[in-house]
Amino acid sequence: MTGGNESCIAGPVPVSYLTCLTYILQEWTGVEHIGDYLSYVFYLVWVLFPLVIVFILPGVIILLFYVSALFLHIYKRKNELKEAYSYDVWIGAREMLATLWDGHGRIWHGYELHGVENIPEGPGLVVFYHGATPLDCIYFMARLMVIVKRHCHVVADHFVFRIPGFKLLLDVHGVIPGPREACVSTLKKGHLLAIAPGGVREALFSDEMYTILWSDRKGFAQVAIDAKVPIIPMFTQNVREGFRTLGGIKILRSLYERIRLPVVPLYGGFPVKLRTFIGEPIPYEPNVTAEELAAKAKAAVQALIEKHQKIPGNIFRALMERFQTQKKND
Repeated sequence: MTGGNESCIAGPVPVSYLTCLTYILQEWTGVEHIGDYLSYVFYLVWVLFPLVIVFILPGVIILLFYVSALFLHIYKRKNELKEAYSYDVWIGAREMLATLWDGHGRIWHGYELHGVENIPEGPGLVVFYHGATPLDCIYFMARLMVIVKRHCHVVADHFVFRIPGFKLLLDVHGVIPGPREACVSTLKKGHLLAIAPGGVREALFSDEMYTILWSDRKGFAQVAIDAKVPIIPMFTQNVREGFRTLGGIKILRSLYERIRLPVVPLYGGFPVKLRTFIGEPIPYEPNVTAEELAAKAKAAVQALIEKHQKIPGNIFRALMERFQTQKKND
């Protein structure tokens, strides 16, 4: 094999490295016409490469979450003594992570936030449409921290709290599993709180038509009534084009309804244009029932979708919007 390798490299007729590699593998394995097999393998790689990429990119986001969690553990170790004497030792950590995620949003999605002036100075319940991932909510929270130094808490599904290594990350950012009492308490302390009434079901089974899947949920509205705070509608343009799900497969829908875990595969991570729009707040009114307030909130989010989202959503169009020089009007 060594002699063949030397003749391959130093022979009178120059050959490509691929031809040389084919010759070496053929002598090593004893398989004739191995070049044909290699050509077939390279063809499969070329054909399947885009498919592999769209399933790998979601993993990059998960990796960023773990990088964030690792940073917090290091930060905690370096600030153990300060924790006993500081009102909130995590302020610096939240600001640094907000800068990290805001930078990711700017670079990968050209992220924009519109309507910040609609957020009241006091507490408020931010109600938003849930994309396939909550990435737009993370960008919103990061941008809010960067530009106005406000920390927004958020309600997450119970399965999120079972993910290994996420406990400190969730605690530091004020992520709660969402009992009504905890939500009301958070708002009464003067914080902003974000919630997607559609939850995981909307994330997995809505589609490029941007159908709101809130069913008859009104618990979030009762939270706003009990805390006497306004509801602030929010929607992110092209959130369904960044990540898509295989939620149209009926067996996956049945499996989710049985075990209530997000078993539907994600794909995407496309660098589409993302713009988050904050609508005018729905003020607290003591005589409005939870059913009526929930209907108002749903109508407000639906109005934002109709105003700012072209339906059906299109990945290529959303990508091309990255190159638009004129910003979309609020």
